[in-house]
Amino acid sequence: MEVAPFSRACSHVSVLFGCLGIAFKFAEMDYVAKVEDLSKASNSISTLHSLLELDIQQDSVRQAGSHSRNLLRVKRGLDMVKILFEQILVTDGNSLRDPASKAYAKVFAPHHGWAIRKAVAAGMYALPTKAQLLKKLNEDEASAKIQMECYIRTSAPVIVYIEELFNSRQLGIDW
Repeated sequence: MEVAPFSRACSHVSVLFGCLGIAFKFAEMDYVAKVEDLSKASNSISTLHSLLELDIQQDSVRQAGSHSRNLLRVKRGLDMVKILFEQILVTDGNSLRDPASKAYAKVFAPHHGWAIRKAVAAGMYALPTKAQLLKKLNEDEASAKIQMECYIRTSAPVIVYIEELFNSRQLGIDW
C-alpha cells in the first residue's frame, strides 16, 4: 500500500473527530499530527511496508515520533471510527454516548492511563447528538447509513493489512 494515497485518504477522517467535540479533541489533534507525518514521509518512502522496514533497520519502530509508531496510531484512529460507525448503526436513539464509549473502550482505553480515561468519560457527556452530528456532516439518516457502511466495509481490510504488517514482523500492535 502506498503511503501518499493512504495518508491522503486518512486526512479525510479527521473531519469526523472534529465533529465529535471535546471528548475526542485529543484524538483529533494526535491523529492529524500523525497523518501529517505520514504525508511528509511519503516524499521519500513509497509504501507502508518500506516505511516499517526502514524503522526496523534503524531500530526506531517504537520510538516516539517514528513513522511506524505514527502509522500504528493512525490505524487506531481508523479503527475507532469503524467501530463507532458499527455501534451507531446498531444503536437506537439519538445519543452517541454509548456508541462512542464502546469504540473508545475497545480501541484507545487500553493504551491510556487512568487520568485520560476519566477525562474522556467526562467528555462523553458533551458529545453532540446523532442528529447534530449528521447535520454537521451534511448528511441525513439514509445517506449517513450508506456512508458509514461504505467506510466500515472499505476500512476493514486496510486496518487488517496494517495489523498484519506489524504482526508478521513480531512487532505486535498493543503498545
